[in-house]
Amino acid sequence: MWYKVFMLIAIPALAIGWVAYYLWMRKVIEEEKNQPKPESQRLKKTKSEISDWAQKMAAYKPPKFKKTYDDDEPEQDSQNQPDKTE
Repeated sequence: MWYKVFMLIAIPALAIGWVAYYLWMRKVIEEEKNQPKPESQRLKKTKSEISDWAQKMAAYKPPKFKKTYDDDEPEQDSQNQPDKTE
């Protein structure tokens, strides 16, 4: 008899508890989706390093080399002059 009374009270209370837990967790997950993700110190450091590198690369000017050509030597183009090995 006491077992039946206990089960008639415990099973509905347990079911109500699980439903309440499910609804609460669903609410928490929806709130977390709306919150921006916090940035870690490592991520902030990496982003700043990348932006610094990008600024350096934008300001980079490659060195200019003097082009010296000898007019005495004819240009050799391997496509126009195939090797003759006959």
